[in-house]
Amino acid sequence: MSGGDNLDFEIRPNPAPVSDAERATRLTNPGFGRVFTDHMVTIRYAEGKGWYEPRVEARAPIPMDPASAVLHYAQEIFEGLKAYTTPDGGVALFRPDANAARFGQSAQRMAMPVVPQAAFLESLRQLITIDRKWIPQGEEGSLYLRPFAYASEVFLGVRPAMEYLYLVIASPVGAYFSGGVKPVTVWITPDYTRAAPGGTGAAKCGGNYAAGLSAQAEAIEHGCDQVVYLDAVERRYVDELGGMNIVFVQDDGSLVTPPLTGTILPGITRDSILTLARRAGRRIEERQVSFDEWRDGAASGRIREAFACGTAAVITPIGTVRHPDGEFIVADGGSGEVTMSLRQELSDIQRGRAEDPFGWVHKVF
Repeated sequence: MSGGDNLDFEIRPNPAPVSDAERATRLTNPGFGRVFTDHMVTIRYAEGKGWYEPRVEARAPIPMDPASAVLHYAQEIFEGLKAYTTPDGGVALFRPDANAARFGQSAQRMAMPVVPQAAFLESLRQLITIDRKWIPQGEEGSLYLRPFAYASEVFLGVRPAMEYLYLVIASPVGAYFSGGVKPVTVWITPDYTRAAPGGTGAAKCGGNYAAGLSAQAEAIEHGCDQVVYLDAVERRYVDELGGMNIVFVQDDGSLVTPPLTGTILPGITRDSILTLARRAGRRIEERQVSFDEWRDGAASGRIREAFACGTAAVITPIGTVRHPDGEFIVADGGSGEVTMSLRQELSDIQRGRAEDPFGWVHKVF
């Protein structure tokens, strides 16, 4: 099959799928990213040929040559989004077009070919359709979809690769943080930064996360759930968490969040929250927030709430902030009314329980 925007997928059902009984057992408490469905999507790319051989096939290990370019120069990108069951018995995706657009932007930053939006969306639909039974029920349950692409060319020269592999795998998930939705404790790292101006901070690539693992380990050593990075230039301003954006709620109900200047990921959940807040009449500020402003604002009550947001964690309240010189409690201790109200509103839209005024929910079937 030749490349193009609209690809005709070949379906190769898994000849030995997980039994109904075993699947039910695995869905009882799936956690996050530990359980996987029966199938995956693969599409190949070659320079001059485009994207070709789109398939849905049994999930299996990927044969890889030790000279594959990704292993040496880290040309790799990924996305994350969720499929939800809806009250009418259907299945829906939340803003998959936004994920497709961001996947394309990440590809461009990493000198990789862009997967056409139509092919990206169809790959999700195909995998959800064949593995629909893997979607867990319950308030926190969803099917997490992980599209990713990497340089598969066998070549050691330092240049963009000429061959790539795009895949989608799926994982039934519950709450991102163990114990469900509850205030998390975060660590302000004094030693590490996530990204610098001109770098890859706005791209969703594996290297950004690999570079943050030491900082996350540091956070865990200090009894924290997540790390918070300060800017790489002045080491004063809050950028984002290890895998999530951050939003502050002021005492007048307004929201403040760091601006998208190229060093933080343009979160789709972040954008959705700001859109919902504006619709409700809340004032929004996208500006730098220093660590000192956060600490002093929490002490004075000016900053009433703070929360992390992203596809995996959705909206998670921040309760305690630790740093090398001590710690402080966010004014409401993480039980914020605004935070939880936004979380519920967003969840209701995602799961088809509320009006969708923005056309965000895409029915799969």
